[in-house]
This record gives sequence, structure tokens and C-alpha cells, in this order.
Amino acid sequence: MKHNRQLPPAPVSGAWKITDPHACRRFANVGDLRLENDSILPAITLAYETWGELNEDRSNAILIEHALTGDAHVIGEAEPGQPTAGWWSQVVGPDLAIDTNRYFVVAINVLGGCQGSTGPASIAQDGAPYGSRFPVISTRDQVRAEARLADLLGIERWNTVVGASLGGHRAIEWATMYPGRVERLVMVASGAQTTAEQAAWAHTQIRAVQLDPHWNGGDYYDDAVGPVAGLALARQIAHTTYRCPNELDERFGRLPQNAEDPLTGGRLAVESYLDYHGEKLVRRFDAGSYVALCRTMISHNVGRERGGLRSALRKVTAKTLCIAVDSDRLFFPAQVKRMADLIPNASYALIHSAHGHDGFLIEFDQVNELLADFLDSGARQNLSYWAS
Repeated sequence: MKHNRQLPPAPVSGAWKITDPHACRRFANVGDLRLENDSILPAITLAYETWGELNEDRSNAILIEHALTGDAHVIGEAEPGQPTAGWWSQVVGPDLAIDTNRYFVVAINVLGGCQGSTGPASIAQDGAPYGSRFPVISTRDQVRAEARLADLLGIERWNTVVGASLGGHRAIEWATMYPGRVERLVMVASGAQTTAEQAAWAHTQIRAVQLDPHWNGGDYYDDAVGPVAGLALARQIAHTTYRCPNELDERFGRLPQNAEDPLTGGRLAVESYLDYHGEKLVRRFDAGSYVALCRTMISHNVGRERGGLRSALRKVTAKTLCIAVDSDRLFFPAQVKRMADLIPNASYALIHSAHGHDGFLIEFDQVNELLADFLDSGARQNLSYWAS
């Protein structure tokens, strides 16, 4: 197996720094924000990228919301200052489902993230990193900040808001908080409220980071070593939920990693696979951001203070497409289907994949077909799709 490659030593934090190349990022200061918990987060910066051109009547803007460890770099190559290539470049671009010849596409690095938007690694007004002083934020706080950026861009109403995985949390909040600003909504492998099991997964990942001896309460940015072991472990926990049992068995089974012997302390190939993914993440992500964003997942619930889930979703006016992955064991299809059933004028579609939750990042033919049909024709009741 191939997951024993040596990587360079991990940085204290993989967060983008103001001294790094900007790459394709643009930046907007959206001001101070009073958070749901009544604290104030001052002088918020949001990093974002755009593709295509906004038309004269500003009716062709699409917002794409990224997942937990994603960022605003939806399209393009890795380059100095941008550690990863575009995560949906086979779905977004010229002549693809989300056609940048036709639409003005915007992607925002989430508030609390670490690729240019204000988060725990950002420099606070006193010149030091926020660290432990970064407040607890919610999905609604993130969407309020994004609404200010939309205002600055002159976008009164999104043609479509598309959210995948944790990004779907922000997408459904957009449609619930600002129904008049969202014409169409696409939810991909996501949910309207976090289940107890999803909260349990998020909790264990937070604890993995916090139990790292280098966590230092979140104030590690000026230390020689950061909580990279805890962050790598959190990623391993998460990655297990992103794939499915059959795939892991078929790919790895009981195979050892090369000549390693589990009876003498060696690893199975699947252990090496998880180690490799954990080691990769710590080079491009920040432990403080990981904790902050996992907390937003735990508190996510569009029904909170809105009369419950059914009442909140009934107020969504956007034409909606809810897409599930049949092998997903993080956002089970039944959860996605129930959300679709509660949203007026919503359709439900099912992607067939052997890869679990990550199927939305792998099954590009199916994703493209569903999105192209929805964007061309609008949502249709009782839509379903199975791969042949």
C-alpha cells in the first residue's frame, strides 16, 4: 500500500497568514458582528473568490458553501499561498453544471475558517492571534457575515445557494434566515439540524484536539509546536465517517502496511491510510478553526427559536433540491429525505456511490447531471436519480 510516504514536519498551524501570497483570494471587511451569544466579534474579514461575470440585473449569482476543511478555492490549481487545488473543479467552470460562462459564482471562506477569513488564527486588534479569545460562533453568525459580503457585492438575491456537507448548514440557514434573498437552494449530503450522532462525532474530534498536550487552551500560535497530533487524530475520526465500510474492506481488508506486522506493533494498511490523511490536513488547516467549526455543527438547528424544524422549513420559499448519497453514514439519506419532505417545492435525489459521504466529491457525472437539470429546469417534485 502507498500511505507511508514521509511528509515534512508540520507547522504549528496550517492557517493562511497575512504575509503569505494572496493567490486568488479577495478580501472584504464586513464590520463588527454581534453574535448569537451576544458577544461582539469586531472588524470581520471574509476571504472569497469569484468566477464569471455578474449580469446587468444581478440575477445570475450563485453562492457555493464549502465543507468543514474546504475553502473558497472551488476552481483552480494549487499555488503559493493556496495549498490545495479546487475541490469542485469538475462541477464548476465553463460549460459544466455550474457554468461560469452563464453564472457569477461566489465562494466564501467561512467565518471561523483559516484560509483568509477571520478565525482563531487571525490577528486580533491588539496585534496577537485570537486563540482562546475567539468567541463561540454559530451557523447563523456565519450567514449574517456572508449576507454583509453579498451586500458589498451588490447581490440582493442569489439565483442559487449550493451547500455540501457542513456547507449545507449555511445554505439552509440562508434560505431560512433570508428567504427573499434565495431563489433556489441545493443541499448536498447535509441536514437542517445536527443529529445526536453527528454531534457525537463532532464532540470526539474536538476532544481529540483539546487533549493534545500542545493545545494550550487554544493559545499555541507562538509556540514551537502546535496541537498537530490532536488535529491529525480528529481528521482520522472524521475521515472514517466520510467513507463507508464496504469500501474500506474492499480497498484494505486485513492487509498489513507493506512489511509491517500488527503483532509486533506494525500497522494495517487502513491504519496507514488514516495516518496519511491526518498528516496531510495539519499542513493546510488550523486546530483552532477545526474546533470552532465543529462547534457550529453541534449547535446547528434551523428549528431553534423558530417553532421547531417543521415550522422553520415550511417557511423556505426557494425551489429546493436535496441530494443524498446512498452509502453516506454521516448524513444518512433518510435525514436528507425528511428535510426535502418538509420544504415546500422541494425535490429529492439520490446519488449511488461506493465511497460514502465523500461521494459528492467523487461521483461527478451524477452530480453534474442533477445540478444541470435543476439549474436548467428548476426543481421538480418527485425527482429521483440512481446511477446505472
